[in-house]
Order: sequence, then C-alpha cells, then structure tokens
Amino acid sequence: MPRPLTPLGLAVLRLLHDEPMHPYEMQQRIRDHAIDQVVKVAHGSLYHTVERLAGQGLIESVETTREGRRPERTVYAITEQGRDEAHSRLRDFIRRPSQEYPVIGMALSFLAMLPPDDAAHLLDLRAVALEGKLAAHDIVVDGLFKQGLQRIQLIEVEYCNAQLRSELEFLRALSEDIKSGRLTWRPPGRPNGENNVT
Repeated sequence: MPRPLTPLGLAVLRLLHDEPMHPYEMQQRIRDHAIDQVVKVAHGSLYHTVERLAGQGLIESVETTREGRRPERTVYAITEQGRDEAHSRLRDFIRRPSQEYPVIGMALSFLAMLPPDDAAHLLDLRAVALEGKLAAHDIVVDGLFKQGLQRIQLIEVEYCNAQLRSELEFLRALSEDIKSGRLTWRPPGRPNGENNVT
C-alpha cells in the first residue's frame, strides 16, 4: 500500500495541476508563492517527493531537456490518478482535524520550570519576533498581490497570519498576567525568589 500523500506531495501535485514543470521550477514557485510558509520543504525533500510521486504513478515525465552544460531537467505532469489522489487527500486535510504538535504548546506546558519574571521576559521576546514575522508576511502578501495573484492563491498566508495574530494576542495577555501577579508559581528546585532572566 503506498504511503499517504504528504503535504509536500500535495503541494507538488497542486503546482502540476496548473501546468507541467521541472522540480527546480517547482522549488522557485514554492518560494515565490510563499507555499514554504505552510509546507515544510527540507533540503532535497522536493526531489525525493517528485521521485516518490513518479514511482506511484501520480506524476509522469513528459520531457527531458538539457541546456548547455547544465544537468538534464525532467519536466513532469500530473496524471489522472494524481489528480484524483490530490483531490481526495485535500478533502481529508480540510475536513479532518489532525493532532499537531507546535513547539510553543510544548514549551508553555513546561513554563512552570522557569521563574515567572524570566517566563514573562521570554514571552515578550517571542511577541516581538511574531510582530516582525507578521510585518514580513504583510510585505510578501502585498508583493504577491502586486504580481497579480488572487486572494485564493494566498489564503494559506492569510491563515498563517491569523494564527500568528492569535498567538501574539495570547502571549501578550499571558505575559501581562504574569507581570501583574494574576498568574504566579514557584519553579521546582529553586529557592524562593531566585531568578535566571536572560
């Protein structure tokens, strides 16, 4: 039984849904259209994913070209089976919530290990980083709109921004609760009042 279609596999099929292209072009589009903001693309994983999809018959080679001394470039197209699998997996991703494990959720579950003032300081630092990320996303979205992309082509960045704003609001409120004394605790294994703010 073939492995289920990964988010990166679905991204490849989505790109090939529009037109045939070679993996290098896919990589550029993933970056240019900010797909890498919502799909993890590790070094080399795109080429491995393309090979796996071809092996499963979800995409097929339609042309191989070589320009000068450059390596050969194979252009791939989505197959009918690939189109059906993409639609099926996309429906699953949308309708069925899956358990995700964001690092911040894990870190918050262990927050009581730190002194409260240290925790508030770190939450404030994360909030500043999130503000910067939101500003950067806004610049990316503005640029993509200016390139002629439609909202439907950018809803993943819109969703990502909504998550960032929600997290930012939560972290600011949590930090304020700690600073005001509405949320207090004593870290295990530390004498009362000993802090480690960095």
